[in-house]
Amino acid sequence: MNTKILLIFVLGLPINLLAQTIQILDFETNKPIEYVTISSSEEFLFTDKNGEVDISELKKKNHIELIHTSYKKKIVTYKEIEDSNNIIYLTQICKSINNITVGANRWEQNLSEVPVKITFLDVKNISKNNPQTTADLLGGSGEIFIQKSQMGGGSPMIRGFAANRILIVVDGVRMNNAIYRSGNLQNVISIDPNSLQQAEIILGPGSVIYGSDAIGGVMDFHTKIAQLSTSKKLRFTANYLIRNSTVNNEKTGHIDFCFGLKKIASITSFTYSDFGDLKMGNTGNEDYTRPEYVSIIDGKDSIIQNSNSNIQKSSAYKQFNVLQKFRFKPNKFWNVNYSFHYSESGNVPRYDRLTQYKKDILKYAEWYYGPQKWIMNNISIENKNENLFYDVIKLTVAYQDYSESRHDRKLNKEQIRKRYENVKLATANIDFDKKINQRTNLFYGVEAVHNTVYSDGVLMDINTNETETYASRYPDGSTYASGSVYSQLKCNATKKLTLNSGIRYNYVQLKATLDTSFYQFPFTEIENETGAISGSVGIAYNTEKNWQFNINLSTGFRAPNIDDVGKVFDSEPGNVVVPNPDLKPEYVYSTEFSVTKRLENVFLEAVIFYSFLDNAMVRGDFDFNQQDSIMYDETLSKVEALVNTDEAIIYGGQLSAKINFLEFFKIKTNYTYTKGYDKEKKPLRHVSPNFGATHLYFENKKFYFDLYSQYNSEISFENLAGDEADKPHLYAKDNNDNPYSPWWWTVNYKMSIKIKKYLNINFGIENILNHRYRPYSSGIVAPGRNFIFTISGKI
Repeated sequence: MNTKILLIFVLGLPINLLAQTIQILDFETNKPIEYVTISSSEEFLFTDKNGEVDISELKKKNHIELIHTSYKKKIVTYKEIEDSNNIIYLTQICKSINNITVGANRWEQNLSEVPVKITFLDVKNISKNNPQTTADLLGGSGEIFIQKSQMGGGSPMIRGFAANRILIVVDGVRMNNAIYRSGNLQNVISIDPNSLQQAEIILGPGSVIYGSDAIGGVMDFHTKIAQLSTSKKLRFTANYLIRNSTVNNEKTGHIDFCFGLKKIASITSFTYSDFGDLKMGNTGNEDYTRPEYVSIIDGKDSIIQNSNSNIQKSSAYKQFNVLQKFRFKPNKFWNVNYSFHYSESGNVPRYDRLTQYKKDILKYAEWYYGPQKWIMNNISIENKNENLFYDVIKLTVAYQDYSESRHDRKLNKEQIRKRYENVKLATANIDFDKKINQRTNLFYGVEAVHNTVYSDGVLMDINTNETETYASRYPDGSTYASGSVYSQLKCNATKKLTLNSGIRYNYVQLKATLDTSFYQFPFTEIENETGAISGSVGIAYNTEKNWQFNINLSTGFRAPNIDDVGKVFDSEPGNVVVPNPDLKPEYVYSTEFSVTKRLENVFLEAVIFYSFLDNAMVRGDFDFNQQDSIMYDETLSKVEALVNTDEAIIYGGQLSAKINFLEFFKIKTNYTYTKGYDKEKKPLRHVSPNFGATHLYFENKKFYFDLYSQYNSEISFENLAGDEADKPHLYAKDNNDNPYSPWWWTVNYKMSIKIKKYLNINFGIENILNHRYRPYSSGIVAPGRNFIFTISGKI
C-alpha cells in the first residue's frame, strides 16, 4: 500500500509541477470571463468562474483559439501565452444580458434573473464618458437627473426621490450617515470616477438589502480590484489620465498601478483635480448671468462689475482622492481585502447663496463649504466552504470619518459664522450565500451601524480673528444606531421563470441632547426608537423568443436621522427649520413592471413604476415656544420643522432602445417621465422634469466617436414645487413674471483614438451650440461650450 501511494505521488509530482494555469480577462473591465473555449486540434478546455484554466496539455501548440460568444475570437501560440505572464485579454463584441452579473443586491446575480431596473456602468462606459466627477458620470447615463447647487456638487434624483432617500454604497459599505439631509446632497463627488471598476444603480426601493434611506434607489459603486498573478511572475499594470477642459479650466491628473503575486496583490490610485470658475453659455436667458460679485479689497467688501457676465465668479474648487487596496488569497477558500479611501475637497463656494440679492444688493460677501473630507477603512473576509449553513460567507467591517463645515458672512459684516460637523461611522455586515438545490439560492445576513455626531459653531472677526462660541448646527455628541437581519430567496422555478423574494427587520435608535445656550428649546432631550419590516417579491420571466417580463412589489422605509430631528438652519430666506422630537419614519410602497425585447442587433426596454409614500417627512409649519415666527440670523423668520403630515404618489416610466447597424454603428436612446404629488395635489420638490438622451456611436478597434443630445422638458410655474417657487432667483420668469424652469437641449460630441495600448487620445465638445441653461432646482448655471482634451493609457 505504501509503495502504491509513493508511486502515485512520484508520478503525480511532475504533473503538478508542469501545471500551466492561465487567466482570461475582459480587456476593458479586467473581470474574469467564464466559459471561454480554449481549443487546439481536437482538444477543448473551458475557463472556470475565475476565468482560469490549466492548459498544460496544449504545450508547444502553435495554434490555440480562444472563443466566447460575446468576445472577439483570439488566436495565440503557447509561447505567446507564456510571454503574456499567463494573462490573456479578450475584447467584447456585444453585451448579452445573460452574461451580465450585478452585485447591487450584495450577492451577484445574472441580470436576466433580476426583476428590477438596474442601470449598469462599467469601466468602459466611464472611460468613454470621461466625466469630471461621479455626479457627471451618473448624469451622463441619461437615466439619472443631477441637480447642482454649486459646481462642487451633484445631487442625483431617482424616480422622484433624492438626498437622504437614496443610498450610496462603496465597495459594499453604506456611505449615508446621520447628517445626510433631505435637501439636495452633494456627497457623491467624494467618489473618484477614475478609480471605479463599475457602478450599479437600483432604480427603486432597496430597503430589504440595505435598510433605511434606500427608499428611492441605491447607487452601488465598486472600485478597481487588486488583481492577483496566475503565475510565479509578478503581475504589473498601470493606468494614467491627463485631462483639460476649457469651460472651467479643469486640470486633472490620475494614475493607478497594481502589483500582483499569486497570493498577494496591491492597487494604488491617485487623482487630483483643479477646477476654475465655470463659464455658462452665451445664448439664452439673460437672468442667469453674473453681472457682479463681491471681492474683499483693502479689508473691505467691494461689489465688482464682472468683466464677463458669463463667468460664474466664485465657483472654483479643488479635489484630491486616494485609494489603496491590499488583497490576500492564501488558497481557493479564503479571500481577504483591505481598502483605504481618502477624499478631500478644497473650499467649495455655495454659488446659489452668493447670487442672492436683498433689496437689489448682493446679500452675502462669503458663503462656502469648508473642505469636505471622507476617510474610510474597510476590510472584507470571504470564505468559500460548502456546508449546511452556507457556501460562501463574507464579513465586511468598515470605519468612516466624515467632516464638513459651513462658512457664511453677510455683506459688510465683520463676523463670519463657522459651523463644523464631524461624523464617526462604524458598520459591520455578515452575509451568507447558500445554494439549497440546483434551482434555489438563499442569501441572508445581519448588519450593525453606529453614528456619533460632533458639531460646534463659532463667530470669527475677520479683522482680528477673535472668536466667540456660536450655536452648533446639530446637537453635539448625538448618536444614531441601527441593527438588522435580512434574507433573500432566489428560485429558478423553471428555465424561464425566476422568483425573487426578501424580507428585512430594522431597529433604529437615536439620542440627542439639545444645547439651550442660544435657543430656549421647550425640550432638551430627543430619544427616538423605531422598528420596521421591509419586504419584496418579484418575478422575471424569459421566453425563448428573447422577451423578458419583470414585475416587482417592494416596500421601504426611512427612519429620521440627526439632521431630520435635531438641526436649526435657514432653509431659504425668511424661513427657519427647528427640531421636532416627535418625528416618525416614512414608508414607501412601490410596484414596477418592465418588458424587454432582445434581438441580434436590437435591445428594447419599457418600464412603468408607481410609488406611494406614507407618513412622509416634509417641511411644514411649526411653532417654537408657541410662536410661529422668530428672529434668526437678524431676520424675522417663519418657523418650520420636518413633520409627518403628508402622503404622496409618484409614478412614471422609462423607455430605452439600443440598435446596432452597419457593423460599427450603434444608436442608443433613453427617456424618463416622472410625476409626483402630495395629498393636496401639490408638486413634489424632487420630481425631476422629463429628460433623456440620444446617442449615435461609431466604434472599431482603434476609433470611437459619440454624437449625442441631452434634453429636458419644462416645469411651468403651476407645476413648480412650493419649496422651489420660494427661490425665484434660481429660475427664469414666465410671461406673468413667475418663476419656472425652461426646457433645454444640448448637442455634444466625444471621440477617442487608440494609438497604442499605452496611448489614447480623447477629444470632446460639450454644449456645441453654447446654450445658456440652468437644470431644474440647480443653483449654478450649466457649462457652456466646453472643449475637452484627454491623454490616457494602460501600461
